[in-house]
This record gives sequence, structure tokens and C-alpha cells, in this order.
Amino acid sequence: MPPPPPLPSPQPPGLERRDWIAGLERGLGIIEAFDDEHSRMTASEAGQRTGMTRTAARRYLLTLQHMGYVATDGKLFWLTPRVLRLGQSYLESARLPRIVQPFLQRVAAGTHENAYLSVLDGDEVVYIARNGPSRSMNTGYVLGARIPAQVTASGMLMLALQPPEQVAHWLATRPLKVFTSHTIAHKEQLATEFDRIRAQDWALSEQQLDLNSRGIAVPLRDRHGEVVGALNVTMPMGHESSADAAARVLPLLREIAQAMRNLV
Repeated sequence: MPPPPPLPSPQPPGLERRDWIAGLERGLGIIEAFDDEHSRMTASEAGQRTGMTRTAARRYLLTLQHMGYVATDGKLFWLTPRVLRLGQSYLESARLPRIVQPFLQRVAAGTHENAYLSVLDGDEVVYIARNGPSRSMNTGYVLGARIPAQVTASGMLMLALQPPEQVAHWLATRPLKVFTSHTIAHKEQLATEFDRIRAQDWALSEQQLDLNSRGIAVPLRDRHGEVVGALNVTMPMGHESSADAAARVLPLLREIAQAMRNLV
């Protein structure tokens, strides 16, 4: 995997230079540089992935070690569980995950499937709330899971419902990663799917990330009609057809999304 692009300019739109703290940006950039393919890195590797020199990256890593967010054996650095506090702070303080829980419970009880609320963060879907039957709560996505948007029902839905110019830019600039033989790998095909999703205002994704997984999603809109997330259910393939699955869960998803409209 190539390293991410260099850190952005230290004066993003809408923020005065005197208010910009570049060190905070770089410290968070170091944390975000760790992933499944880079779970342990030297200071040089961390510097390469964040656009820093080895010396600068090492200073940030040692500071993070002092704060308890990073551990080291003297050469390699890795994240500690303390980093989870950052995500937990969001889940405990954000209003949306708390509001949606009783509604997700209704979806799960009415469909006997795992129900989720997800938001779009760049090119990924982040699952910020979930509920499901006890028999299957050990499966599916965990809270905070980040999944490429192009291969999930909720991700395709939120991408498709963006302004047309943003959708066109996304298609023109993003490579499409293939996960299974069913993953949509051609941009023309994905653009056609986006058109279908916009027209029907819901999305279906089957076997694109996992050969045994199907997802159905509807938009969660606020009182002004703005999309703030997606409500979706996941289910295993093979028990029913796509049409039967949609007929079973889509009416309830839409009902719940409408009921939440004046609350978010």
C-alpha cells in the first residue's frame, strides 16, 4: 500500500493561521498512520507515511509513548489500547449514537437481523451504533469499524446521495479495490448503480465484501432533508432472494428513518 499523501497545508479554509496547531495535526497523523498492514513501525517508516523526517516522527512517537498511546521496544513502535479512549469519547458524547439506539432495537426486533447506524468519513463507512438479536451479536461489524464505502449498502447510499459534482469527482479520483468476485470493479458500472440508488433512495449490496453477506440501507435525514447517516441491516446470503429480503426489511427501515427525522 502506498503511503498516504503529505499532510495538508497548515492553514485549511476557515481557520486563521494563528489558531492552527500544526503539532496536534501531526500527532494525530502519527496515530492514524498505524493500520493492519503497518501495526508496528520504526520512526523512519512512520515518517515516510506521514510526510515527516525520521527525527520529527520519533519525537512525536516518544511523546505519544510518554502519554501512554504508543509502546516501543526501542526500535519498533505500536499503538496501545489507550487509543480506544479517543473513539469512546465520541461514542459517549455524540448525540446521534445515543438517540438512535431505541430505534435500532425496533429494527432488530422487527427483522431479526443486526441493525446499524453508519456515517461516511472520507472513503470509509464508520459504524457508530448497532443492535441485534443475541444469537448473532457475535457476528457483523463492531462499533467503530471502518469499511470501504464502495462495498457496503450504507456506503454506496451515502456516496450516491452526495451532490452530482462530488460523486463525479469521487469516481474520477478513487481506485476501486476488489474484495470478491462480486465487487463492482468498473467505474461505469458503479456510476450506474449510484444512479439507481439515487432514483430509489435505498441501496442493496450483496457479496461485495464478504461472499456470505447482504446489506440493505436507507438514508437517515434531518428535519432539513440533509443526509446525516444511513440505517442498514446485514444478513447472511442464501436464506431468501434479494427481492424477498428487501420486501421484508425495507418498509421498516423507511418507517424508522422517517420517525427519526425530527429528532436528529
